[in-house]
Amino acid sequence: MPSVEEIKNAIVDREQDLQRIFTNEKIIPREIFPNAKTKVSKDAALVITGPRRCGKSTLAYALGRGKAYAYVNFDDERLAMPANELNKVLEAAYALKGEVDCLVFDEIQNVPGWEKFVSRLIHSKEVILTGSNANLLGTDLATHLTGRHQDLVLLPFSFKEYLAFKGTEIDVHLTSQIALIKNRFDEYIEDGGFPLTQKLGPTSLAETYKDILERDIIQRYRIRFPSAFKEMARYLVSNAANEVTFNKLKNIIQIKSEHTAKTYAGYLADAYLTFFLDRFSFKLKEQNRAPKKTYCIDNGIINTIGFRTSENRGRAMENLAAIQLVRRKDIEKFEVYYWKDHAQREVDFVIKKGGRVAQLIQVTDASEKTGMREREITSLLKASSELRCDDLLVLTREFETHEQTEGKTIRYRPLWKWLLETEPK
Repeated sequence: MPSVEEIKNAIVDREQDLQRIFTNEKIIPREIFPNAKTKVSKDAALVITGPRRCGKSTLAYALGRGKAYAYVNFDDERLAMPANELNKVLEAAYALKGEVDCLVFDEIQNVPGWEKFVSRLIHSKEVILTGSNANLLGTDLATHLTGRHQDLVLLPFSFKEYLAFKGTEIDVHLTSQIALIKNRFDEYIEDGGFPLTQKLGPTSLAETYKDILERDIIQRYRIRFPSAFKEMARYLVSNAANEVTFNKLKNIIQIKSEHTAKTYAGYLADAYLTFFLDRFSFKLKEQNRAPKKTYCIDNGIINTIGFRTSENRGRAMENLAAIQLVRRKDIEKFEVYYWKDHAQREVDFVIKKGGRVAQLIQVTDASEKTGMREREITSLLKASSELRCDDLLVLTREFETHEQTEGKTIRYRPLWKWLLETEPK
């Protein structure tokens, strides 16, 4: 077990690393920061989850700066310890900092049984927790911190954050600036938004992908068939914006159990590598039995591990739209599905608010209205009638207009412009 002195060294080293980052590198404000700041209190722990290397540590550190705080990163191998040794961490923090009001525990899920330790602290301290796995918000946390934790998910850079990092001013009324934004969008759709990619280039994505599989899933869950699991992960990333079934996944990776395929898929979703959308139905049984659509949390990973986004721009655009909807849904309080009928007519996204369908969204890579496939509009109109929704939006590559079709108003909006809206509509 580490001594207090060893823990102090680990704390100092990690904090100096972050101080160097803030001093020497470009740190952009994350869109989630104001919301996160309001959730830091002594009444409840703030829990920040999201994929590995998306900026959680930087965000958590930024939330603690300016306060009497201590930052501890449990991803440091020197801090491997059982939960009953965690008091040593407090002792080390107090020895270094004196009395502290705010404690930032990064990747604390690496310490089994940490929940009771944190539960004891939140009565007197502001506590910020981060983790690369949705299981940080699992059963044990709910049991020990019932009603005493607030949750936020941080994803890789949004397009607005990407432009800020690139130093590109957002002005959609200036022609020269629009041209630059469009060029940046072409880069973003391929590079994705992982902060490290912007500094080191796309080669870092292969390492991030490997670490998510190996460290966040295979080692943590002791996967019995790692080769099959890796094959399934690659398949799902390579088939972003396509339908899948767990039975098909079972056959692809050649395992006997559909349950195992479903469990593996759940691990990938918990580690924020992929996510799934259910097919919309007012009948829960039909919804559960239907295929799901799979998406990847970052287009850069797709471009590195899966298909070339430049060669399949339509699917890449749909994946970007899906990520943005996931980014907004908890803030704006809506649910996201896709729609498909017996005639295989399909609408990419169904936005449900409360008990009603609020919006239908179709994504196309068409640059002009004449480039759209007739089936895309036919499907949108059919879903509009069946789901009783008149808010119809088509996200395009370039063109912007609105038109009346069969008594319905359809709005056409460039995807890059929709991504820059504070509240996409």
